[in-house]
Amino acid sequence: MQLLTLPPSPALATSIRATAQVFEDPKSQALLDHIQQVAPSEASVLIIGETGTGKELVARHIHNLSARRNRPFVAVNCGAFSESLVEAELFGHEKGAFTGALSAKAGWFEEADGGTLFLDEIGDLPMAIQVKLLRVLQEREVVRLGSRKSIAIDVRVLAATNVQLEKAINAGHFREDLYYRLDVVSLELSPLRERPGDILPLVRHFIEAYSQRLGYGPIAISREAELKLKSYSWPGNIRELENVIHHTLLICRDGVIERDDLRLSNLRIERQDDPGHVADNSAEALLERAFQKLFEEQAGALHEKVEDTLLRAAYRFSHYNQVHTANLLGLSRNVTRTRLIKIGELAVNKRRPGETVQGERMLHLSI
Repeated sequence: MQLLTLPPSPALATSIRATAQVFEDPKSQALLDHIQQVAPSEASVLIIGETGTGKELVARHIHNLSARRNRPFVAVNCGAFSESLVEAELFGHEKGAFTGALSAKAGWFEEADGGTLFLDEIGDLPMAIQVKLLRVLQEREVVRLGSRKSIAIDVRVLAATNVQLEKAINAGHFREDLYYRLDVVSLELSPLRERPGDILPLVRHFIEAYSQRLGYGPIAISREAELKLKSYSWPGNIRELENVIHHTLLICRDGVIERDDLRLSNLRIERQDDPGHVADNSAEALLERAFQKLFEEQAGALHEKVEDTLLRAAYRFSHYNQVHTANLLGLSRNVTRTRLIKIGELAVNKRRPGETVQGERMLHLSI
C-alpha cells in the first residue's frame, strides 16, 4: 500500500486538509502512475479536487519525486491572507513599505528558491495579484513591495483549487492567461466517495495513528462498522474520515469499533427518490451547495455579495446589536459599524419598520 502523510509540523498551516493519502483504489492507482510520470519534470502542475481530498499531500509527493527534493517545499494558502497583505506575503516587502513593516522580509517565493512553492486555493487570489503572479512566472523574478529591485528566483510552482477555474474565467474572476500558465499538467483528485477502495486502508491508518497517540492497545473494527463506513458518501472526504475515526476511538469500548460507535447520522440524509444515495446535510455542506449554485449562475461580484449577505444575516440574528454582531463575526465594532453603514443597514436617523424615534434612541444606547 502506497501511503502519504503530512510531516508532524508543517512549516505553514493551510486550510482544513487531509493528513493521509493512500492509493489502493484503481482510480487512485491511475493517479499515482500519472504523478510518477510528471513529477521529475519542471512543469507547473494544477491539482484539482474537493476540500479534504489530499491536494497538499500530492503536491509534496511531486516535490519528493523531483530533482528539487532536497530543497524547500513551501505551502501557502492563498485564501488565508487579506487582499492588502497577500502581495507582501507572496513577493516580500521592504522596511517601511506599509504601516507595520518595521523590517524587510522575504516573501514565500524567495523562501522557496531552488525548491517548490505550493499555492493552495489559487482561485482565491485577487485579480490584481493574479497579474503580478503571472509576471513572476514569466520573468522568474520578484520585486518586493516598496522596492524597484528585481530578485531572480528558481521556483517550481504547484497550484491547487477546489473550484472550476474555467467557470471563474467566464465570470471574470480568474485570468485565462494565468490559468494556461499554471495548467501545463492537470491532476484531478477524485472525491473519496468515488474511490471506495481507499476507505478501509485509510480507516486502518487512522485507527493505528490515533491509537498510538491516545496510548491505546490494538483496536479492532467489526464487519458491520466497515460496511457503514464504506456506504457513507464522505462529503468532507479524508479530513472528515479522520475526524470520525478520532471521535470513534474516544467512545468505543473493549477495543472494538462497532457500527453504533460511528456517529454519521447527523451528517447525512437519504433522498426518498433514491434510498441508496446519501447526502451531507450539515450547515457547512448546505452553504457549500448554495455557493456552487451561485458559481453556476456566474453571479458577478460574488465575494462582495456573500460578505454583505453574511453581515446582514448576522445583524438580524443579533437583533440589530452591533456589539453582538461584531463578536459573532470576529470583527471589531468599528469595522462592523462601517460595513453596516456601507451596505445601508445602519445610518443616521434610519429606522426599521414600526420603530419609533424613542425606540431608535434606546436601541443605539443599548449597543
